[in-house]
Amino acid sequence: MNIDPILRSVVAVRSSIPEDAFTAETLGTVREGSGVVIRDNGLVLTIGYLITEAEEVWLTTHDGRVVPAHALAYDQESGFGLVQALGALNAPAVDLGDAATAKPGDPVVLADGIGEFVEANIVARQEFAGYWEYLLDEAIFTAPAHPSWGGAALIGSDGRLLGIGSLRLQMSHGDEVADINMVVPIDLLPPILDDLLNRGQVNKPPRPWLGAFSAESNGGVVVMSVAEDGPAAQAGLRQGDIISEIRDEEVDGLADFYRKLWSSGPAGAEIPIRILRNGREAWLRVKSADRNSFLKKPQLQ
Repeated sequence: MNIDPILRSVVAVRSSIPEDAFTAETLGTVREGSGVVIRDNGLVLTIGYLITEAEEVWLTTHDGRVVPAHALAYDQESGFGLVQALGALNAPAVDLGDAATAKPGDPVVLADGIGEFVEANIVARQEFAGYWEYLLDEAIFTAPAHPSWGGAALIGSDGRLLGIGSLRLQMSHGDEVADINMVVPIDLLPPILDDLLNRGQVNKPPRPWLGAFSAESNGGVVVMSVAEDGPAAQAGLRQGDIISEIRDEEVDGLADFYRKLWSSGPAGAEIPIRILRNGREAWLRVKSADRNSFLKKPQLQ
């Protein structure tokens, strides 16, 4: 595969976020990563955490030009973000591929917006549960890892876009530990793209959100921290609490916890949660919320 033409369509993304933004403390006020042109009018697909609550977005093209842009949408469920260039990028759109056909062992390229790319292989297709109330049924994992993964374009051997880089993780295999990238599959985009372009969000009720950052430990769910002034904090959930049940149903790991939470009703539903704290059990009633209601909305530049 000749990667050079595709590199022209991967741009650098830089955003600035107000200091009083909800995500400023956790994600920073200056965020840098990449995005890929998916329409000839300058529509760029990136990873959403780069542009959440952004007041300014700038794109840098392969030939070094800096173009202002507007943050159009961030989809919490998939993790995708959309940016519209406000000037000519002079970069062709990359065709979307079929991530469902990608399988472990397939050769891929992960390319960033400053022209660096890593020739890699898919090492796994499996469920991924993130600590920030995030779940993918079948994420793509690649190795070796790209050092600039956020928003990077995963390109298949046919030159089509298979996904967008999200994280750098470690995978253990016996005594060896390898760095890998987690990639959001592109197949999640087409069903929601029109809604994101026309409404700024998917046309369905938002999921209930607690504002709890959690990890899985021996099949249990342990609270690492809670978002300040979020629903979990207001209900008294604390760091170190172990979540054992939700609505009288036992919790079996992080992914199971999220699925039970999201099936409990729309945002605003009251969620009864049983916790173990300092060896004692207690019930908390958390009034869930719409996560987007805590975030600053994009402003047109």
